Amino acid sequence: MTEGNLIGFTDNFADNSTDAGFQFTFFCDICREGYKTKFKESKTYKKGRLFKGIAGAVSTAAQMAGKYNVGYGVSSGGDAISERFSGMSPAWQKEHEMVFSEAQNEAEGHFHRCPKCTKWVCENDWNEQAGLCTVDAPRVNVEVAAARADKMVSDIRGKAATTQVFTGEIESKQTLCPACGKPAGEGKFCNNCGTSLALAVCPKCGAQNPAGTSFCGECGAKIQ
Repeated sequence: MTEGNLIGFTDNFADNSTDAGFQFTFFCDICREGYKTKFKESKTYKKGRLFKGIAGAVSTAAQMAGKYNVGYGVSSGGDAISERFSGMSPAWQKEHEMVFSEAQNEAEGHFHRCPKCTKWVCENDWNEQAGLCTVDAPRVNVEVAAARADKMVSDIRGKAATTQVFTGEIESKQTLCPACGKPAGEGKFCNNCGTSLALAVCPKCGAQNPAGTSFCGECGAKIQ
């Protein structure tokens, strides 16, 4: 980080510490991607001076913090940390505080604080040239590329909208049975009464007409 330190954070880190050691994850305020510090083994754990009667409580709490990215700030959340690790020995508590300070120093080089919105952001969300986060100062080359891509998609859709892709005719007809008068379906016989739906051929002009037709639709001749 370029200024200040992580102690000012109140909601952007998760405490992944367990009874066996300490580890913390610091998060970017924009994309929420995190940087996890190196695991540091607890010296008091190795010496066996850990609990005051609630063995295993810290491991469970740490798993919950890691799963839900629960953040505990030092300035405003000190009481939450104290309550969470209330079952640990004073020596472990002191060691935890010391390692947390070291973890902040480790994470320092992976974040920047935007002087305009005061958010802490990772390298992906930091505009080095402007000295601001990418929300307050978007990268010009990225915005140009994105605008060009949007225009290209718009042009493609506009061209497609004016292109004729089908030249046939769409026609829908419903065949009615000449015997029962109900929709007959698409087979050779009526779905309802079984009457043949074979086309009637005009004896005069040879035109084909729907079954049951009395007069030819082409020449008007009577169909038997």
